[in-house]
Amino acid sequence: MKTLTNEKFTIVGAAGMIGSNMAQSAILMGLSSEICLYDPYAKGLEGVAEELLQCGFKGVHITYTDKIEEALRGSRYVITSGGAARKEGMTREDLLKGNAEIAIQFGKDIRQYAPDVKHVVVIFNPADITGLLVLLYSGLKPSQVSTLAALDSTRLRNELAKHFGLHPDKITNSRTYGGHGEQMAVFSSTARVDGKPLNELIGTPALTADAWAGIKERVVQGGKRIIELRGRSSFQSPSYLSLEMIEAAMGGKTFDWPVGAYVSNEQFSHIMMAMETTLDANGVHLQSLKGTAEEQQALEQSYSHLCALRDELIHSNVIPSIEAWKQINPNL
Repeated sequence: MKTLTNEKFTIVGAAGMIGSNMAQSAILMGLSSEICLYDPYAKGLEGVAEELLQCGFKGVHITYTDKIEEALRGSRYVITSGGAARKEGMTREDLLKGNAEIAIQFGKDIRQYAPDVKHVVVIFNPADITGLLVLLYSGLKPSQVSTLAALDSTRLRNELAKHFGLHPDKITNSRTYGGHGEQMAVFSSTARVDGKPLNELIGTPALTADAWAGIKERVVQGGKRIIELRGRSSFQSPSYLSLEMIEAAMGGKTFDWPVGAYVSNEQFSHIMMAMETTLDANGVHLQSLKGTAEEQQALEQSYSHLCALRDELIHSNVIPSIEAWKQINPNL
């Protein structure tokens, strides 16, 4: 099997549904010939590894360990789903404090055991905040840490395709920005439906204002709906999309969805959120983002929501004030 890279790729949380699904998909996608699986749950981890080894894959070396130092040492690419999962009745924000502490420790582990890592993708919720904390405590550059944000945009694509009865490929440039949560900003001005601007269809019999409002609500509540249908949080879609992100970071095919990236400019300050980006072997970099006045207002509201979550951690002394961040990570 020809792989994109021979450099070590570590999957954190590999005993879970996201991580185990990711491990198999990474092999089938031919991402790396050196895949390391990590999870503190040793028994479940061994079970995942045994199943993968019994598949008889050729051209890939699969290792596994319940020791984080072994998992990260020498790793060049990392995806972590290693936080508590969202359960029915919970919002992403309900996971804040516990997963924040996990993210802080993981950032410190990256700094200690994987100082030469090229890219880290964080996908456990609330991903905007956990990704920010991994960046802060890892000491990495903002270009080296990204979070999964594309799932909201792919959910918008799915809802529009179902509404119009079209193949999903006919829906292009569907986009949500800001937070990966109930306060996300759903954009309509970017999207096209079979070549037609979505904004020209909203408010017509083809897509009434009420129908559009319903689509936006289903996108925002997309994760909750999966839990209701399957009795557990999403695992197939975040697994695949995060692998497409790391594939791009490895120098593979372009990732053409929004990415959660660190933003600190004249408009937004010291935050991680979904933006229009490029993601390639040089890392994640922000691109220009323009929407309607209404969309920009929604983005500002989403940003304010994320700031409130970040500031809650500051006020509860989980993390220091922003003024002290540069002492922890000089790259910020």
